[in-house]
Amino acid sequence: MLERFINHVRKNKLLDVQSPYLVAVSGGIDSVVLAHLLQRNGFNISIAHCNFKLRGEASDADEAFVINYAMKLGVPVHVKVFDTVAYMDEMNVSLQMAARELRYNWFEELNTSLGTQGVLVAHHADDQLETVMLNLLRGTGIEGIYGMSSKRDYIRRPLLPFSRQEILGYLKDNGLEWREDSSNEKTIYKRNFVRHKLLPLFLEFDPKGPELVQYSFDRIKDTGKAFFYFFDLWIKANVVSKDGYEMLSFDSLVAIPGKSSLLFYWLRKKGFVYAQIEDILCAVENQEAGRQFLSGSWMLNIDRECLILGEQQEIEKPIQVGLEDGSFSVIGQHHYKCVKLNAGALIDRSPENAMLDLDLLDFPLTLRNWEQGDRFMPLGMQHFKKVSDYLIDNKVPLIKKDKVKVLCSKGKIVWLVGFRIDDRFKVRPTTRKVFYLNKYKDEKPF
Repeated sequence: MLERFINHVRKNKLLDVQSPYLVAVSGGIDSVVLAHLLQRNGFNISIAHCNFKLRGEASDADEAFVINYAMKLGVPVHVKVFDTVAYMDEMNVSLQMAARELRYNWFEELNTSLGTQGVLVAHHADDQLETVMLNLLRGTGIEGIYGMSSKRDYIRRPLLPFSRQEILGYLKDNGLEWREDSSNEKTIYKRNFVRHKLLPLFLEFDPKGPELVQYSFDRIKDTGKAFFYFFDLWIKANVVSKDGYEMLSFDSLVAIPGKSSLLFYWLRKKGFVYAQIEDILCAVENQEAGRQFLSGSWMLNIDRECLILGEQQEIEKPIQVGLEDGSFSVIGQHHYKCVKLNAGALIDRSPENAMLDLDLLDFPLTLRNWEQGDRFMPLGMQHFKKVSDYLIDNKVPLIKKDKVKVLCSKGKIVWLVGFRIDDRFKVRPTTRKVFYLNKYKDEKPF
């Protein structure tokens, strides 16, 4: 095992013999062997031990054992005592989750403060198989079959290719002592149940059962890498980003194989879960335009021809737009330059901008979200129209309606921002001064 360990570390460039590392040692078989392998091969290590105070005197005995073991190896040791139960109650998490969070938070802090180049943990091949089986039992996608990686962020797992039997053999061959955690035998914990009840059935059926299962998972993992490669290409080809929204046309989704997976991996980055995907696809198939699906601060809107993904609109307070010439104002999500022009200037007919008769305006103007019941007289019309009806007529998606703004003068709408000015405030032959709101294209006015 010693030679295989060194070859594995070198081949995969997991560790640098010149760099310092922190080794997580509980006192159990796996971490004892890992620390011994590293020290025996001249790696610059120090040991970190967590005392979770969950097993009374046994927890303190584990701590004493690790300290003594570090002395035998001639390496520094760092110990942290946690009130795990209090943390569990405070954070409202399970006992196992509390211990995990406390452990890894401290590892990260210690790794940073000591200047070590990573924290080495003793997960091995059997742990990997247990992790994958647990993920399957929870209901997982293809990434759940990936299991743990040998290197992720500051965590390193040098023993991942080695079985529990190999590690136990090394322990016995080198006469190493260890501490047994009695909680590892309790099958009330899901991982222990898989370890002591489920995996032995594979061995009973076929001594190479776990190895063959892992081989299958490795093949699926490679298939998963291919899927994500083509998924990224599909996203680039079909998802359009504009004005803070992402849009996916129905045509690029409904006729493609595996659309549930494609849709899920697009939406999950915004917190959507797989259980929502079937409902979304049904809404698309039934052409339920206007239907919305929510996840945290994000909204997915079923529009007439596409899905639109964007952030939910937060309620914003009205803001004032002043008369100061050349000033910049934030209108909607954009910056506008506000200037006074003499009459006779060329008329800008772009709905993104507004040219208004300055003498008809009372400053400061007010910018606010549109509200139900709002009415204005769209440019070119001689009668009032509800803002809600105007947006419907112009087929504005529901997700975008919530972000539409109106610019008002003494309560009267002078501009439905980005759509149409009010005819009452337009520039006329009698206009002397023009108030011009011009969208700053680069969004960097300063």
